[in-house]
Amino acid sequence: MKAEIITIGDELLIGQVVDTNSAFIGQELNKIGVSVYQITSIQDDKQHILEALSEAEKRVDIVIITGGLGPTKDDITKQTFCEYFNDELVENKEILAHIERLFKTTLKKPLLESNILQAKVPSKAEILHNTYGTAPGMYMKKRQKVFASLPGVPFEMKALLKDKVIPRIISEFRTPFIKHKTIITEGLGESTVAERLVHFENELPKHIKLAYLPNLNVLRLRLSGTSFNERELNIDLETLSNQLISLLEDIVIGFDDDTPELLVTNLLLEKKQTISLAESCTGGLIASTITKIPGVSAIFKGSMVTYQTPTKSYVLGVDENIIKEHSVVSTQVAKDMALKVQSNFKSDYSIATTGNAGPSKGDSDAEVGTVFIAVASPNGVVVSEFNFGNNRYKVMHKAKNKALEMLRKEILAYNK
Repeated sequence: MKAEIITIGDELLIGQVVDTNSAFIGQELNKIGVSVYQITSIQDDKQHILEALSEAEKRVDIVIITGGLGPTKDDITKQTFCEYFNDELVENKEILAHIERLFKTTLKKPLLESNILQAKVPSKAEILHNTYGTAPGMYMKKRQKVFASLPGVPFEMKALLKDKVIPRIISEFRTPFIKHKTIITEGLGESTVAERLVHFENELPKHIKLAYLPNLNVLRLRLSGTSFNERELNIDLETLSNQLISLLEDIVIGFDDDTPELLVTNLLLEKKQTISLAESCTGGLIASTITKIPGVSAIFKGSMVTYQTPTKSYVLGVDENIIKEHSVVSTQVAKDMALKVQSNFKSDYSIATTGNAGPSKGDSDAEVGTVFIAVASPNGVVVSEFNFGNNRYKVMHKAKNKALEMLRKEILAYNK
């Protein structure tokens, strides 16, 4: 079974609104064994919508459309549906009663003519009642192909998809099981890992695929399988993921939804040890990432963002002579930052970052992209120098991931 997602709205095409609907729809369809073949974003234009529906009908079994169901003139999905299905709009009394009740009891606003028109729907459509809004969903068929039109408002769309559309698809179609196993690695690039896995990939059965998902020093390897026999598919994925782990055991750090920050936090919680941070070029990114994790207060002592050179001395306590002699972007300064913040917060471990994230050089002659990361532990301090390129965003996020990688290794080394 294949599906296509069509999102309608000029606001999506100009980047004014980020399309989160497609990601949610794709995840929900994947759970029931429906593969998303394509995602298409189009304008609020009748001809454009008609062409998109026609092309989707040729490609897939199920078409999910979001957007264009509002009360304003630019929302033309219902009218275009009528043209595509050779249908007409008729007033639905149940929808009208729902809209009237919603305006009277919840919105407490006068009902306008444009709101009343929301109750007009294609006569051939199965109406999907929208509890949370005035725009109902529509479920229609053409030549055994399913078309479901849903509101663009995310929470309205999600409710209709999960409560109305997904159950209908399950009842009407026999779909296979789609399963995934994700292995997370760090420390080696995509190409290097791929070289290790040439033979493994060549021997994969046809119903299982391997995908490489690199992201700033972290590489996810996703095994995806499709089968009508769930038990056999689970066994196959388990066997192959174990093979993959054995081939990459030196760089595997986690599985599925694990992240570097979650793995480090869980490790510190397990060991009942604490961490503090002194960030310069990463600007609080590491602290921000860690503190999003529930329960982190048990291990996270605190952080200092000493961005300007003077604050490293008069706030953090870095020796001014070290800065003058070695420059603010240096091994020596990173080391002293880590030791000072470890001492100030009385933590078991600390991380310090100092570097030039770009786009121009700061108070150091070090090249843009140069970052020094120091990790202090009960065993001492380790410092490494890196060059993460000239893109500011990438420099900061690569530094964050590398710092967490270094910290994880020091925790494991101390507690082995």
